[in-house]
Amino acid sequence: MEFQHYSRIEFAYDQGYGPRVLVVTISGNNPVNGVDEAMHEELARVFTDCQRDPDSDLIVLTGKGRVFCAGGDLDWFDEQISNPASFRAIAPDAKRIVLSLLELEKPIICRLNGAAAGLGATIALMCDVIIAEDTSKIGDPHVKVGLVAGDGGAVIWPALIGVARAKEMLLTGDLISGPEAARIGLVNYAVPSDQLDSKVAEMAGKILGNPRWAVRWTKVVMNQQLRQAANLTMDAAVAYETLSNMAKDRAEAVAAFKEKRKMNLTGE
Repeated sequence: MEFQHYSRIEFAYDQGYGPRVLVVTISGNNPVNGVDEAMHEELARVFTDCQRDPDSDLIVLTGKGRVFCAGGDLDWFDEQISNPASFRAIAPDAKRIVLSLLELEKPIICRLNGAAAGLGATIALMCDVIIAEDTSKIGDPHVKVGLVAGDGGAVIWPALIGVARAKEMLLTGDLISGPEAARIGLVNYAVPSDQLDSKVAEMAGKILGNPRWAVRWTKVVMNQQLRQAANLTMDAAVAYETLSNMAKDRAEAVAAFKEKRKMNLTGE
């Protein structure tokens, strides 16, 4: 299948992970693969296109370069703050990213290279098997930039590590290391960088060695609870995130982050 009209995502077959494996690479317009408007729109349709692809039975999702995906691009944040209507306009795509990923029948392995934060972490964690570099960092720092964790973090973190730990992570916005993420069950494995590809290939081979429809439909059944949680949560999550984008402390949080200084919060 030819994947056309993508500028922030790359596609390749035959990358050493076995037959009928499609490698989907997040390729941002910045060194940390930050999500801008173009990437956000593409993420909302890429998993549907992957499902339709007749040439693959398994997806490997990774990031280009040294970072998987660092979440929202700071320049895009400035645009959203100055024009709140632009934030409101992305709400349908925000829900579609989460739901289309959970509705993807084909197994998807996350090759988690470097950092995954915010929306990047959500996408990584909603994959079926997550294999991280032991030097990687993962977290959902929405609150650190003045936003509600509205893009799926409130759905997937509690499902993986329980409500208490998930609340700690999302309310502090802290990032944890790959080995710590593996220890608490947030990811499946944390391996040295030089073993990342071989571990992904090993896992892909194990999955592809089983009958196709047994694998796909087992995933469908297991994702029912996550899909229900997403349907229950996402409308409110996106709505509250939209409101938080208009708060005064949101603008201050982004400015402080960019200027590498302490936030001067007013509670407004």
